Amino acid sequence: MVLLSLQLQPQPFPFPPIFSYSRSISNPALNATRIRNPNTLHLGTQNRLKSCCRCSSAATQSTHEGFLVVEDDLPALLQILPKELREHLENEPRKAELLEIVLDLGRRPEARFLNEPGGQYLRNAEVSQEELQEAEKALGEFGGDNRAGIEGTLHRISAIRSRKGTIVGLTCRVGRAVTGHVDMVRDLLEYKESILFLGRPGVGKTTVMREIARVMADELHKRVVIVDTSNEIGGDGDVPHSAIGGARRMQVPEPSMQHKVMIEAVENHMPEVIIVDEIGTKAEAVACRSIAERGVMLIGTAHGEHLANIVKNPTLSDLVGGVETVTLSDEEARARGTQKTIMERKAPPTFPFLIEMRERDYWVTHRTEKSVDMLLHGRKPFIEIRRRDEKFNVVIERWTKYDGDGI
Repeated sequence: MVLLSLQLQPQPFPFPPIFSYSRSISNPALNATRIRNPNTLHLGTQNRLKSCCRCSSAATQSTHEGFLVVEDDLPALLQILPKELREHLENEPRKAELLEIVLDLGRRPEARFLNEPGGQYLRNAEVSQEELQEAEKALGEFGGDNRAGIEGTLHRISAIRSRKGTIVGLTCRVGRAVTGHVDMVRDLLEYKESILFLGRPGVGKTTVMREIARVMADELHKRVVIVDTSNEIGGDGDVPHSAIGGARRMQVPEPSMQHKVMIEAVENHMPEVIIVDEIGTKAEAVACRSIAERGVMLIGTAHGEHLANIVKNPTLSDLVGGVETVTLSDEEARARGTQKTIMERKAPPTFPFLIEMRERDYWVTHRTEKSVDMLLHGRKPFIEIRRRDEKFNVVIERWTKYDGDGI
């Protein structure tokens, strides 16, 4: 029985309702990198995410049936640490799950691991100013956003400075190239429509951007340009990391210039796809709309966990069409069964698809226009759940009612 009126019926997504798929190749040399975990989706997600971080000694761009392949350059990151800490982490059994190393002046050095609360102290002695200076010397110059990298790797080092400009703390974030995450969204890439990813820090947004860049350039043969503000997608150095494949990378001198580089990329380099991380200002939102109106596909990330976070954010709401207040006539209000003053979407969304990355292997997919309209009318939209099953194959479930925040 259909209870909704015709106007409120959800329109179908342009893909099959419920299915699972995987890609398989034959390569015996990579058998050791296969990851299998029999845990169930909801109870085993965190344990399975830990298992995703087994490291391969060489880069690979192949996807295995039901598996992810992970590459990191951890030895390069450990080289900037004091010898005592380096030796400790080299012998750490959980180093494949290492998330970041924190060095704060006058405090004990700390290692943090994926999906574990708190951290682990690496020694009893406190971090000295000399040790921070040695690390700074090894890294070279920090950018205007207080970030530095290690050439040829995806690692990110962020500095905390005193009022005098001296470095008093370092956060050394491990960067990993993951092959296989793109299977969660591979079918959407075929539709050439822009996609916006939301998610909390550390959920894997940048990792997905990196692999999408490679797939769009190497497998779908698109002209791809990455606008890389902090060198987090393409790695540090003038030559981008091999994880982005044949995609081109434009570096951004200062974070405040990201929107200018985005427009420059379109005007000078004729891209079919632009990839940009951390859209966070009004100027960047306007640049996104300008790029989309020129027929260029956008793949981006923004701050927030749920669609409502973007709708309520006056800086970023234009990405999903923006919101305006409309006053209805008495007759129209009675016909709709609403108050006279309501909120409506004022324009087509810049990103027709929006994906909430709840976990690394549990995503909520919106048709942005329809989801925003239903949320503004006080109703729960119909969405897709994209997840991995117990065999790590991708499963897509349609016609699921949204469980996120309302407006």
